[in-house]
Amino acid sequence: MAPIGKMFVVFGAVIVGVGLLLMFFDKIPLLGKLPGDVHVKKDNFEFYFPITTSILISAVLSLVLWIFSSLGKK
Repeated sequence: MAPIGKMFVVFGAVIVGVGLLLMFFDKIPLLGKLPGDVHVKKDNFEFYFPITTSILISAVLSLVLWIFSSLGKK
């Protein structure tokens, strides 16, 4: 039962971390306004696709998960 409890604690911490990140997302400078983010604005239409921001967040999350994975194997 102990491994399941640890897993729930980790998932809870991740959910809290994501919640805090979403609360303060507007205060993070340049995130969502990087070169390569697509923003098209016309009369009655606005389209926004943060491709560069998505790639950056994916790379950072991959690095963090790789570090946790490598520490867990020892």
